[in-house]
Amino acid sequence: MTPAEQISAAIRAANKQGPAIVAFLTAGYPSAAKFREHLTAVASGADVVEIGVPFTDPMADGVTIQRSSEAALKQGVTLRWILKELTAMQRPATPLVLMSYLNPLLAYGLDALARDAAAAGVSGFIVPDLPFDEGEDFRKALSATGLALIQMVTPVTTPARLAQVAAASQGFLYAVTMTGTTGKSAELPPEAADYLRRARAAARVPLCAGFGIRSREQVATLRPLADGVIVGSALVEVLERGEDPAAWLRALRVAAPG
Repeated sequence: MTPAEQISAAIRAANKQGPAIVAFLTAGYPSAAKFREHLTAVASGADVVEIGVPFTDPMADGVTIQRSSEAALKQGVTLRWILKELTAMQRPATPLVLMSYLNPLLAYGLDALARDAAAAGVSGFIVPDLPFDEGEDFRKALSATGLALIQMVTPVTTPARLAQVAAASQGFLYAVTMTGTTGKSAELPPEAADYLRRARAAARVPLCAGFGIRSREQVATLRPLADGVIVGSALVEVLERGEDPAAWLRALRVAAPG
């Protein structure tokens, strides 16, 4: 099983009990020294972990993740640092995905990054500012190591574009539930249900919905519409407050109907 297939398998296995949990943390926040500890704790409560690579201009992210990126950068956290930490630590069995803007990836070198990420136990990448039409070079580099390039769709993605992007996504398809930046808690718009059903039908991999997920009630609403949910800003705030991330994630879970 390739790393990309391991992501899909983990989500499908979890979804037998209820929506899978994809949990985001910013690498090195709130403490670079505690990165390994925090990653292990988050992984124990999640089905897939999304590790954010700090960036100076995280344009798709709200104030919480912007704040966490700035603080992590001040502590010297970089993409190369993250891969070294992952290589050196006892990694969790939970699949790990790196979420990064494109510039740090290009600076590293795509072929070298694919090799080093695979060696560090990374299973895939999410790149919010890499348009599908411009991703061929990275897809080619990742395919050599079996890593996933996870694609994103939004409520304003046209039907034809949605079908194209959904069919190409690996690991899972990331369905943004609302336009704007991350972190805002909001009710699912009525029209979002149809959009999520269409995205789920078009995808060859599980569908995970994200942006603004903060409560068990929101997870319950998404249960019939998605295979998993993505939790970001709210979890970063849990770590910020020094609370137990694994316990918080477990409290989000919604059991499948009996």
